[in-house]
Amino acid sequence: MDNSTIVAQVETALSEVLEREVTGLTEDVRLFEDLHLDSTSVMEMLMELEDSMKIVIDPENLDMEDFQTISTLTGYLRRISPEPQGAGE
Repeated sequence: MDNSTIVAQVETALSEVLEREVTGLTEDVRLFEDLHLDSTSVMEMLMELEDSMKIVIDPENLDMEDFQTISTLTGYLRRISPEPQGAGE
């Protein structure tokens, strides 16, 4: 899954959680400082992403470093996303 697809998924999840349209996110947008998320809204966003991306997020393995910016979040989501069938190098 490429970054633009993941960012679109994050924008959709954030729009649901924040109850307002979130668009135009760039890699340097900070989740807590710029978007004013708190720990509860991050967990809600992760639940939305689990549903939309068909992934499983283990709360026991979360690292706050993965939630600093959109860039670190997309990196985290890429790491835990299963590779599409037939994809390979």
